[in-house]
Formats: sequence, structure tokens, C-alpha cells
Amino acid sequence: MLVGRQAEQQAIERLAAEARLGMSGVLVVAGEAGVGKTALLEDAISRLDDMRLLKATGLESEREIPFAALLQLVRPALDLLPAIPPIQAEALSAALALPSASVGPSTVRDRFTVGAALLSLICRYAEEGPVAVVVDDLHLIDASSANALVFAARRLAADPVLVLVGARSPEGDTIAAGLPTLMLPGLDLDSARTLIVQARGHSVTAEEAQQLHRVTAGNPLALVELGGWERDALQTGAADMPFRVSRAVIDAFGRRLADVDEECRSVLLVAAVCGADLGLIADVCDALGLDVARLEEAEDLGLIVVRGGTVVFRHPLLRSATYSGASAQDRRAAHRAAAEATADADRRAWHLAETIWHPDTQIAALLAGAGEHAVQRAAYSVASAAFERSARMSPDAAERSSRLLRAADAAWTAGMQDRALVLLDQLTRDAEPAAGVPIDPTHVRALELRAAIAARSGSLREALEILLAAADLAPRPDDVAILLADAVHATYYLGDARTASALADRLTALQSVTTEPRSRALGLMATGMAKVLAGRGGADDIRAAVPLLATDPALLHDPRRLSWLMLAPLYLRDASGGAQLRALVDEVRGEAGVGALPAVLFHVARDQAASAEWARAEANYAESIRLATETGQTTELAMSLAGLCWLEARAGKAEAARAHAAEARALCAARDIHIGEAWVEFALGDVELSLGNTEPAAEHFTALIEMLERLGLHDVDLSPVPELVDALLRLGRRPEALELVWRYREAAIGKGQPWARARADRVSGQSAEDDEIDEWFASALRWHGQTLDRFESARTRLAYGERLRRARRRIDARVQLRGALEGFSDLGATVWEERAAAELSATGEHVASRGTDAVAQLTPQELQVSIMLADGRSTREAAAALFLSPKTVEYHLRKVYTKLGISSRAELSELLAPPSGSRLGDSQRVPSSG
Repeated sequence: MLVGRQAEQQAIERLAAEARLGMSGVLVVAGEAGVGKTALLEDAISRLDDMRLLKATGLESEREIPFAALLQLVRPALDLLPAIPPIQAEALSAALALPSASVGPSTVRDRFTVGAALLSLICRYAEEGPVAVVVDDLHLIDASSANALVFAARRLAADPVLVLVGARSPEGDTIAAGLPTLMLPGLDLDSARTLIVQARGHSVTAEEAQQLHRVTAGNPLALVELGGWERDALQTGAADMPFRVSRAVIDAFGRRLADVDEECRSVLLVAAVCGADLGLIADVCDALGLDVARLEEAEDLGLIVVRGGTVVFRHPLLRSATYSGASAQDRRAAHRAAAEATADADRRAWHLAETIWHPDTQIAALLAGAGEHAVQRAAYSVASAAFERSARMSPDAAERSSRLLRAADAAWTAGMQDRALVLLDQLTRDAEPAAGVPIDPTHVRALELRAAIAARSGSLREALEILLAAADLAPRPDDVAILLADAVHATYYLGDARTASALADRLTALQSVTTEPRSRALGLMATGMAKVLAGRGGADDIRAAVPLLATDPALLHDPRRLSWLMLAPLYLRDASGGAQLRALVDEVRGEAGVGALPAVLFHVARDQAASAEWARAEANYAESIRLATETGQTTELAMSLAGLCWLEARAGKAEAARAHAAEARALCAARDIHIGEAWVEFALGDVELSLGNTEPAAEHFTALIEMLERLGLHDVDLSPVPELVDALLRLGRRPEALELVWRYREAAIGKGQPWARARADRVSGQSAEDDEIDEWFASALRWHGQTLDRFESARTRLAYGERLRRARRRIDARVQLRGALEGFSDLGATVWEERAAAELSATGEHVASRGTDAVAQLTPQELQVSIMLADGRSTREAAAALFLSPKTVEYHLRKVYTKLGISSRAELSELLAPPSGSRLGDSQRVPSSG
């Protein structure tokens, strides 16, 4: 009977009741060693006999075995593997090393794909009845399994699944961060006394109970272990109570081992070395001349539990005491015998590594092989540990450096940034190139990895410096071009146009000596980007890069560079220049791992926000923000927040725009992400201008122009001159406005792209004399016809209509204002829609109220689900794409139907269809003057 845990039992029962009704529940039971986590979980299992059980327990001996705990957990559900999405099934099969798995480059996924597969498998298993997922000793399971479990647990919502996890604190706190947690305290005094009596089998005095409770802080294991000892055993040791308790508990375990003879202790050492597999333990004991039957004696003494072909120590500290108490010679002998007995090549490598203390070429190679196997199974944390150990045991300096680099790369891929940097530091110390000695390619690759870590985590200035240093050292022109292209990408986020321009010159000089399609494509794209930022053209270079980007298979399947495919459409801003690349990204993004998705989603969302697909843009920004937060990608988080606030400013969501602007500005300012700061300043100015607050709008736009000048950013598309001129004209500051118009028009003509030319002609029309406005606005609308940005087209029509009305041409004004009203309404730009309606009413035309935008009521998750289903995906396909369960998708869909007042997917598709006629210049007539 469980003592003193009634409140915790009730909390678990409430979650179980909700799970039986179809609402998922997740709870981490955390606490110090011996506080009763396992007992509480076992009690819960005994009360969940109406649920099917998936259970795993962490074992220290298997912490370096990729997905060992995950295989324990899902073994009963593996028959359903063909019922989950194929990409996920393939990844999970490879991770678990199932016989049916085909492990190769195409099956290697990022560390999150297996988590998505686990979620799908658990939810599919739960379709046949409520499921309890119970994982004990989370802090002891291999990191790959832990990452997958936490990823899946975070996404459970509307499935009959209860997840209970036991984790020692503080060791498991970081692993379980973000999950609902119940911190298990020590027992109260009355419960402690009851437990001591149960353990002793006779009564205990109040004084003894109080002393034991004070010494142990109510820790049940310590109460049971110490409750049977004489009082003077508690009087020794230091006066510091926490330290004293810890030592007393360890001493208690030592006393337990003192009750067994030498052979029994040797058999226990074999069990500690081999882990839970009773068959392997028996084989090793036989090889060492030991009687495995002596385990029965250890079980009778309460040291171990033998059940179902497994051997489990009663407590991890007891296992540690057994192993640590043995001599180094005996430990090595046990590991050597285990290595000979096991059929698993990777486990053999780890055991052999414990048999020697000096470098060994063969064992180092075996460990490196284990690392490669772990990479193929996406167990990157395990791979990192294997490569690191292999490096330590490698006599050859070059192999040692190469394996340290592999360890660092695997650590970074596993999300262990700090560990990756420590390994890179070690590599640098061990392999610092000497003067006059040829540069080792490993050193250049190490610099490239360090730069990637810095760039993704927000240290862009550091990334730029590292990339430039690596480019100076790289021996091959193709490698130099790729490093310089990455450097240009860093300058984009930094807003460092001067450095970008210098890099463009270096890349241009390299074009004649680069031969590989990948380096040529990235070099041309980066050259164009740099020139655009500096106001030196660049569109031709970008256009030349498009066919190379579209046909290079290496780029299509490079998760770190997939977002490069979206840069051409964003820089060209025309209706056709990036169509092929947009289609390619849409085709391959479903295969991208979660780690690559924040950058891809951010670029896709920016492209959609600059067209007519605002609902999709908002959903993709929200998903990018969520995933970037989860994966620690600060750069993508900052840029997605900045992009979202820019979209919200256009849509008239002032409060949301200001809130996201504040978040983005703080991140960008701390990390020199100046392009994000520019977007935020632009968005804040747009918010004020849309609300009619022209003075603060002008201040924001002026501050942005000064920022761009300071940074040397002369890309006319970043300039807010059209918006500033609008504000200045409304403030009566016409001379200032006219001076800006002339300079802006010159810059737009110099760039020559339709988007810039349209905005330049619009602002020229706003500031022109009455007899010139038709010419300017007609030209602007023709340029708009070559772009996809319907918002800018509507802004131009609004400005045109305002000028026509003020020129007393009300009939002509109505044509343009109707077009503006329709464009703003279709996009959901509510504040601008109201402004267009007011202008149209002022011409004498009655404007009917269009009501509220129902889609605006949806949460980001509901919107993302709606878009997936409206695009024709099935529930399971949408669930796989969003890393949710099918029932969670259905749950969100029911809420969407209720909010929108619809009952079918056909109605949903109609509501979410992108506005037609995005090229307004082709569909609305331009009046003649007069």
C-alpha cells in the first residue's frame, strides 16, 4: 500500500479520467532519488488496468545505446508501424534498427522526425482503446529516446493517451522542461512513521520517528534503509544535514553489499556491467567461471529483481555502489567478457573501450563505427559520445581531429550547442595549424560548423568573422565560394551592406574557377543578394542563379540550405521570377526535418505575406516561431517575429503588431540582427500611418531611413520613402516630400524591378500636379501587374482615388476606390479597408458593411490545420505535416467549424481560397484625364 501520496494519486486519476474521455494528459513526476517516484508510477499502473500499457525504464547501462528505451516503449505497438506516414515509419524503423529498416542516406532524418513518428504510432495505438505511456527514470534513458518522448508528449491534445514520466531532480529537469510537472516532496511525519513501522515490522518511538524524518527529510527510500539501523549510525558524519543524509544512504547501500560473499558480489558486478539482459549476464558469468544462480541469493536479500528475462537493481545507487566498489582489474575483466559475449557490434565497442586506458587503433575504429550507426538512426547525442570516445582513443592525430569534428557536428545536430562548442574548442587546441604547414581540411570544416552554430543561435557577427577566416584558409575555389556565400547570408541579417558588397566582388572573381553546380548556384545568388543590398543592381545575377538552384539535387536535400531556394522570389519580387523555386520548396518542405523547418517556414511566410496569401503567411510565421523556440534557433525566431509584426501592421492588427515588434526588437538589438530591426521600424510606422497618426508615423519612417543610411543599405525595397511621403503630404510638409520623391524614383529606376517601380510611380503620382496624376498612377498600376503584392496594388488604387476625389473627379475616383476596397477586404487589411470605404463614401457612393472576418477568429494552430485541410490533405497527412495526431487535427477542425459556422471541408476551402485577381493592374480600368 502506498503511504502518504493521496493528493498525487488523485491528480493522476483526474488525468486518467480525462484520457479515457479522449483528452490527453501528460505529467512528469519529479523528485530526488528515493522519494517514491517509481512507487507512485507502479501504483498508477495498478489502477489503469482498463488501459493498454506502453512502458519503459531507463537503464544506465543502455544510456549510450541509441533508442534503447524507445524500443522498450513501443515494442507492443510495432505491428502498427505500416499505418503511420511512410517517411515517419521509415525513420522510426531505422532508429530502432528493425530488420525491415533500410538504413542509408535517404533515411537519415533530423532528431525530431523520430519524435513525430513516435507521436503517430502512439496515437494510432490509441485508436483501439485508451493507452497509458509510462516511462520511469527519464534521466537514465538514452538522449535520443528522451528527445523523441518529450517531442511527442508536447503535441498530445485530443487522443485517449495518458503519459506518466518519472524523472530524478535535478538530473532530469532540463530534459522534461516545458511538460506539466508534479514535484514529489518527502513524506510528512505521520506518513514517515507509518512507513518505518511497515519496514521494521514493529513500532517505533515518536523520538526515533522524528529524528529519522529530520535526517531524511521524509525521503521514503532513506527512511526504509536507515530505519533498520541503530540510532548511533545516524549520529556520525558531518553536521551539515543534506551531506549527512547523502552519505548515510550511501553507507546503507554499502552495508547491504557486505551481506553477500565474494562470488555473489562478482555476479552482481557482471549484472551491473551487462545491464538488464539476463541471457547476456549468464553468458558472461559462464565465461568468468561464475555461477549465475547466485543472483537468487541477491534477489532474496532485496538487492535486485529478476523478472521476465531481465535483472534490475533495486536502486541505481546500489548498482553504482556495486560497480564502483569493485577493483579496476575486475571491472575490466567483466567488460572484456561482455564484449566477447554480446552480438551487438556497438555494445561490443563500448565494452572494449572500458577494458583499456591507453589509445588503441582498433577499438577507436569500432567506436567510430558505432557513431556512424547512431547517425544513420538519427541518434545524434549517442553518436557524439561515440565519436568523442573514439577520438580520445585514436593514436593518429588526423583521425583524432576528424572524429572530434564528427562528435561536434553530431552534438550540434542533437541540439547540444554548448557541448558542440566544447568539442570544437578541444579540436582547435589539439590541431592548431602551425605556420608554413598546409591547412588540414578538417580545420576549415570545423570553422564552418562553428559559424553555423553561431549564425543559427543569433551570434551573426561572430559567424561572419569565422566564415571569412575559413574562406581565407579553404584550399579549393568551390569551397571558398560556398563559405563566402554563407558569409553574404550572414551580412543580410546583420544589414551589413558594405561587407556584402566587398564579398560580391570576391565571388565575381571566383566565378571563372568554380566548377561544381552547388558552389556556382550559391555564388551567383549571394553575389546578387549583396549587390541588391548595396544598391548596385544584382537582379541579373539572381536570375542566372535560379535555374542552377532549381536543378541541383544536393541543394534540394540539404536541410541547412533549403531556404536558399526562397531567396530568389523574395529578392526579385515579381510574378514569374521565382515560380519554379516556389514549387520546388512546396514539393520538398514535407521531407524537411523539424530542425530545418523554422528557416524554410520563415522564408515561405515572407513570400506569402508579400502576395495575397496572408492567412497562410500568418500560420507559417506562427509555426516557425513555435519550432524556432523549441529548437533554440534565435535568428529564425527574431526574423519570424519581425515578419509577423510587419504582416500584422498591414492587416491592421495594431496591438498584436506592437507586441510582436517589442519581442522582435529585443532579440534583434541583442544580436545585431539589423534587418529585423528595419522590418520592425517599418511595421511600427505602417501601424501609425494606417491609424492616421501621421506625426509618429513620420518619426518611425525617418528613423528607418537614417538606420539604412548608417548601415549602407541602399536597397530601394527596404526604403519607406513612399510611406514617409504620404505622411509628410498629410502634415503639409510638401517641400520635404518632393525632395524625397526625386531621389527615390532614381533609385527605383536603377534597380529596375516592377515592385520598386510601382511604388516609385505611386509616390510620384501622390505628389504630382492634378494634370499629371493619371500618367503616374497608370504607370504604377502597369508595374503592379507584374508583381504578386496585392496590398501594394490596393494602396496605389487608394492613393489614386484620393487624388482623383480631391481633383473633383468623383466618378473616376469611385473606380479606383472600389478596387482598393475590394483588395483590402479580400486580404483582411481591416484598417485600410475602413479608410478606403470612408473615401468611397465621400464620393457619394453608399458602401455596405462587409461584416467581420471570420477567419481572424482562428488561433494560429486552428488556422494551420484549416489551411492544410483546405489544400486537399487528408487528416492523417495534415497531422504528419504539422507533427500532431489525427485526433488533434480533428479536434481543431471541429472548433474551426463552430467558429466559422460551416460544416464541410468544401466550405472551408472556399473561405480560405487566396483572393483572385492579385494582378489588379490587369483587371481594373484606368480612367482618362478630364
